[in-house]
Amino acid sequence: MTISLRSTAQHLVEHALSASTADDCIAIVRDATSANLRWANNTLTTNGVMTGMSVTIVSFASVDGGVATGSVSGSASTAEQVTALVEAADAAARAGSPAEDAGELIADVTSADWADAPATTDIGVYESFASALGDAFGQAQAEDRLLYGFVNHEVSTTYLGSTRGLRLRHVQPTGHYACTGKDTSLTRSAWTGGATRDFSDVDAATMAATVAQRLSWAERRIDLPAGRYDTILPPSAVADLMIDAYWGAGARVAHEGESVYSRRGGGTRIGEKIGAPGVSLFSDPTYAGLECAHFVIAGASDNTESVFDNGLALGRTDWIRDGMLTGLLQTRHSAGMTGQSVTPMVDNLVLEIGDGAGTMEEMIAGTQRGLLLTCLWYIREVDPQTMLLTGLTRDGVYVIEDGEIVGAANNFRWNESPIDLLNRFSGASASVPSFSREWGDDYFSRTATPALRIPDFNMSSVSQGV
Repeated sequence: MTISLRSTAQHLVEHALSASTADDCIAIVRDATSANLRWANNTLTTNGVMTGMSVTIVSFASVDGGVATGSVSGSASTAEQVTALVEAADAAARAGSPAEDAGELIADVTSADWADAPATTDIGVYESFASALGDAFGQAQAEDRLLYGFVNHEVSTTYLGSTRGLRLRHVQPTGHYACTGKDTSLTRSAWTGGATRDFSDVDAATMAATVAQRLSWAERRIDLPAGRYDTILPPSAVADLMIDAYWGAGARVAHEGESVYSRRGGGTRIGEKIGAPGVSLFSDPTYAGLECAHFVIAGASDNTESVFDNGLALGRTDWIRDGMLTGLLQTRHSAGMTGQSVTPMVDNLVLEIGDGAGTMEEMIAGTQRGLLLTCLWYIREVDPQTMLLTGLTRDGVYVIEDGEIVGAANNFRWNESPIDLLNRFSGASASVPSFSREWGDDYFSRTATPALRIPDFNMSSVSQGV
């Protein structure tokens, strides 16, 4: 009987490249460990540590008219499993049509730490947090509150190798926390959450105190009709909207006239003012606290990524500078179409406002009458030409009078465009690390944004959501 042993990530990369019979091959191996805690009704319910290794093979084959690609992904930890993926990718490439985004593959770049073992995490990452969480349970129980929540910490190490001599490695720590509080009658609900790299900056006591404060704000109910309200969007809600603006910034779609970034008459709006003076939206792999991969990792080609760009170096990219659109998500192929610089997607996003200062709390204190949102939810695009979005508010819409929170309103459905908001805001705080509740859990957690005050945020209808 043959026993298959788990191989190192580097060995799997080398095995894939040697096993491929295609003209070229890229192997991407991701080794990840994660640790999590979950709680409900003031009691820890589950905890665990998970490990996994996933492999993506991209094969390239010369076909009549150009180069075709085949991409196959799956869980794999042995050479035999990787061989099956390679054979499938090779076959798909040979059977494919010429790739529109074909280009010369990046070659001969090696990370200094290529030979290093994968980084890991374990349940010990919550040592301080878990102790304080137990105390928070006791306090919540004594004060007739119920706490529900989840924390997750993952460390993934990606190894990217190619038959053209790429040997690149990147370690990515990713963590987040989320806590919902309810009163014992289950009529009030409040939420808080955030992102972290290692939980050294997350205090369970502060988290629980935030939920308690927001529940106390909701002891008074103030029913409001639909309409336009002077509204403060916290950094988490701003992150929700800016991520949508970022994901919708594909250069090819804009060039073809299908997005808010399209110029009337043809081409893109790069070089045009699309935000107020002082608005800057950028990505930077080295941004402190939001560090991410400094090279392209693409398992498949789409509107914003190309497998031919794997290994391409990434640096700071300004998408909007002083209100002017300066970049869109460009592969080398789309850059050739648009005549603009190559600016691939980077796995973080920062919004800064030139005169933004102070905190959200100071912004509340300076509001005569308005609303404070907690977070946005169930966000969907209505019109790509204007990037009009719709969604719901959730877990707290608070009423401000004379600089103080005086109660909680009902929830609303809203309709707004993040691009419009970048022109209409009347105030901004300093930018801080933020966490998108809609997109942060599974897709995009590395953001820094300010709170924004919108003088006429469109609450289009009343919602029965909580």
